[in-house]
Amino acid sequence: MALSMRRKRARREDLGLTRAEFAILKRLNTPQKIQLFVNAIPANHEIGGETILSLRQVLRQRRAHCIEGAFVAACALWIHGKPPLVMFMDCDASDFPHVLALFRGGRHWGAISKHNGAQLRYRDPVYRSLRELAMSYFHEYFDKRGRKTLRSYSGAFDLRRIDPTLWVTSEKACQEVNDRLTRLRRYSLVSSNQARLLSRRDNFEREAAKLVQYPRATPPAWRG
Repeated sequence: MALSMRRKRARREDLGLTRAEFAILKRLNTPQKIQLFVNAIPANHEIGGETILSLRQVLRQRRAHCIEGAFVAACALWIHGKPPLVMFMDCDASDFPHVLALFRGGRHWGAISKHNGAQLRYRDPVYRSLRELAMSYFHEYFDKRGRKTLRSYSGAFDLRRIDPTLWVTSEKACQEVNDRLTRLRRYSLVSSNQARLLSRRDNFEREAAKLVQYPRATPPAWRG
């Protein structure tokens, strides 16, 4: 793992990937290409139970949810000489946390994000701080009752601090990595007083947000 931390650009042997797996990621040489690739992976609805798939399992099973897509994006960035950074965003208990892969354009932050809807996806690198970036998701981050639920965000976490066998090539659920992210120090986006005064999304917005790219009833392509 110490060797991985020193590598600015990940090699295939550092990651333990096959030639075919590495070739897929090697083609994704811009954040925009990575986002389009992540979008094209069918949503992981976890029909058989909760999963935290490694990059290898995502490529094999052709399904992903947010943290699984973040693994793919972070690894692709690392292969192209960018640090594999992720950010954990936490929320009210009525909703689900979200994980982003981070990248920089000059001094500004952008994000690659796996989301089945349109709201919580790619962000261009125009944000001066991670707080600004997290706040760009605030209005669109809401539960089924229309309540805005995003509450906090972590700093940028470098996945080179974790052995690639635990998130790139693991055949088991990447629980250790997930637990590490949930334990990161988080920074509040709104105070308790502000949270009490938040408006709800109106019916039109809630209906519009029901549009998803991969409906739950649609069988994933990899099962065909």
